[in-house]
Amino acid sequence: MSTITDMREHLMQTLAALRDRDNPMDVDRARAVAQVAGVLVDSAKVEVDYIKATGTEGESVFMASVTNDPSRLPSGVTPTPTGLVHRIKG
Repeated sequence: MSTITDMREHLMQTLAALRDRDNPMDVDRARAVAQVAGVLVDSAKVEVDYIKATGTEGESVFMASVTNDPSRLPSGVTPTPTGLVHRIKG
């Protein structure tokens, strides 16, 4: 896992494995995954606080913006020079 998005995906997979009635994940292992995820989230909070306190404009490697990789944007969302544009299709 190299980004917060990757971690979220892994946690969702862990939840799915816990709910698998045929081959459930061991509860202790799931608890360990959740604890490690908590540490990662706490470290990301510290990183955000540091960025705010120092006024830096640098981007976090851990919390990489999806605009750096347009293939990761949801359908209907396009990057622009000033941010993101959401288009409702229907």
